[in-house]
Amino acid sequence: MPAKPKKPSPAQKQPRKRKTKAELTKPFDKKVLAKAKKIAAQYTIIIHFEDEEYYGRTLEMPFVMADGPTPERCMTEVLEATIAAVAYILEEGEVPPQAASAEKRSAQVNIRLTAQEKFRLEHAARQAGFRGLSDFVRYAALDKAG
Repeated sequence: MPAKPKKPSPAQKQPRKRKTKAELTKPFDKKVLAKAKKIAAQYTIIIHFEDEEYYGRTLEMPFVMADGPTPERCMTEVLEATIAAVAYILEEGEVPPQAASAEKRSAQVNIRLTAQEKFRLEHAARQAGFRGLSDFVRYAALDKAG
């Protein structure tokens, strides 16, 4: 009996063909764009103020960023950039990241702090607009981890 042909390993796969300018500038399919809007609307947008400008990104796609002169404008720009990134991922046949709010948090990490450290972190969490210390620490740690 002849052996089954093996699937090529990731190293043996052909590199993706570069897209042409026409392919990169064409509008997204309406159905893909509608799906991308629905997915991006579930993402968590994080905005911070620095050097008299608002900068934002989503928790789920930290490398999709935008800025704006107001928090509202920044949020709109982040959402538009995220929709485009998700639409591209969908058109490539890939799966975009799941919304952070959809994931069930079941793992726990315990950190011991001094009373002063806890006070400083709680104050920083409130100043940054987080609901609580856990959300602030989770965001800071994941942001640092990349």
